[in-house]
Amino acid sequence: MRRSQGRHPAPIHVTAHVRPPMVTSHVDPHQRSQDARRRVLEMALSLRDGPPGGSVDHFLALLQYRLPFWLSVLHDLTHRAGSGTVAGNLVPVARAGLDYHLEVQAAALPAFSSPNVTVRVREALRAAGFGPEAEVAPLAAYLEEERRLGRVAAGVDPEASARLLLAGCFHRAYIELFVGADLVPPREVSAEEIVRELRLEPPS
Repeated sequence: MRRSQGRHPAPIHVTAHVRPPMVTSHVDPHQRSQDARRRVLEMALSLRDGPPGGSVDHFLALLQYRLPFWLSVLHDLTHRAGSGTVAGNLVPVARAGLDYHLEVQAAALPAFSSPNVTVRVREALRAAGFGPEAEVAPLAAYLEEERRLGRVAAGVDPEASARLLLAGCFHRAYIELFVGADLVPPREVSAEEIVRELRLEPPS
């Protein structure tokens, strides 16, 4: 076949596949948990100052056990988008968040006994990648996907809603820690209230 002189070949148009808004690289849950434990252990070693067994060591030992599990609860939401109900998916997460923050806060209070320790732990958490976004990102990604599917109202801000849910868990745990469980609603009831008052679902 002869090509026409002075003419360029017709361009080839390739149709790209558009990914949905929530796309995260697949990471094996066991691998993710092991990686989180490793990073907490490295953080603990960097913070060790003096003989082991103090309140900081206790806090970090608890974090090494509880943080990977808590993060796995948040990341598992990815696989629940489009199934069940949004509230039904989020209430167990809020319940797990209450348990996590209550345990971690109880261990953190004696550990953060001085501004110096607090600053060192804060810097270590940031360096290990355990800042607020470690919790917010998977929860916001789930809400964004549910919004794309029409199961969350179009006007909902996924990231802001994720932060509010986590803040509700933190505050409820803080109150129980200081005033006692007998002066606050049961944790299951609190989890349902936190999720319900986010008003996520579209109007019927």
